[in-house]
Amino acid sequence: MAKINFGGVTENVVTREEFPLEKAKEVLKNDVIAVLGYGIQGPGQSMNLRDNGFNVIVGQRPGKTYDKAVADGWVPGKTLFSIEEACEKATVIEVLLSDAAQIEVWPTIKKHLTKGKTLYFSHGFAVTYKERTNIVPPEDVDVVLVAPKGSGTSLRRLFVQGRGINCSYAVFQDATGKALERTIALGVGIGAGYLFETTFKKEVYSDLTGERGSLMGAIQGLLLAQYEVLRENGHSPSEAFNETVEELTQSLGPLFGENGMDWMYANCSTTAQRGALDWAPRFHDAVKPVMEWLYYSVKTGNEAQISIDANSKPDYRQGLENELKAMRESEMWQTGAQVRKLRPENN
Repeated sequence: MAKINFGGVTENVVTREEFPLEKAKEVLKNDVIAVLGYGIQGPGQSMNLRDNGFNVIVGQRPGKTYDKAVADGWVPGKTLFSIEEACEKATVIEVLLSDAAQIEVWPTIKKHLTKGKTLYFSHGFAVTYKERTNIVPPEDVDVVLVAPKGSGTSLRRLFVQGRGINCSYAVFQDATGKALERTIALGVGIGAGYLFETTFKKEVYSDLTGERGSLMGAIQGLLLAQYEVLRENGHSPSEAFNETVEELTQSLGPLFGENGMDWMYANCSTTAQRGALDWAPRFHDAVKPVMEWLYYSVKTGNEAQISIDANSKPDYRQGLENELKAMRESEMWQTGAQVRKLRPENN
């Protein structure tokens, strides 16, 4: 475990060089890893573990995702089981179900959490908000977390490319004395690029803030606001979309993703530099109060309760699809669909 300095703050970081795949396989050589859920994170984590040579099975309820698991090569009765059967067979239970589904299935999982097993999460939600989820692990099992900083789709895609995605890790409960080593081994197994230390509480606070903030909610709102202002002032849909979204995702995003914001500025015109430097503080001052409000809502459990209530409704899926359909059919994203078709790689 290396000590790395990030902006003057020293953190614990684990790389694949110091904890290689072969070491991870040795640590978990006697384990059966059950991945519960085949929705967002389940496919990527389970297939990466399988391809890396771990003994892994999948637990999934019947339905579309079960059929997807079969299509991905999981064999019913051999590597694909009901959730209860998977929990019974496993020594490591990876709970990758949705937060609402975890609440529903918890009694089944808990029944099979015998002494010495490892209970693994990729989100600190269930344990951090235990007063709301009623998920309280037994004291004689390890409770750990590895949280990829990206979607399961990205985790799998980068793995196939021979790369990795950054992941946080945490140990909530060490009943065996081996929880930390096993956590790192699992992180390496699922394809982590490097692992940085956190806690269950910090993971869920940062995750919920990020999803509602710069990763999804804030960026959606910001893009729409700029697009609307351009359209209201007579710009065509194509021009508004290219200036709002396409240039960000296809040109500037890769620049600051590669070498930092200063490098992106250095590779833009002097006019762009001056305007961005002048306006960045104004956006910061306007947005920071909203971010502070958001973090408070996360910290108090308000966001967790909203998610639990909404995702537990019987018509949740249909309601979600209606909201996504409205976004998909909006002028901005209909324009986006046409712009993507015109990219050089699609012609």
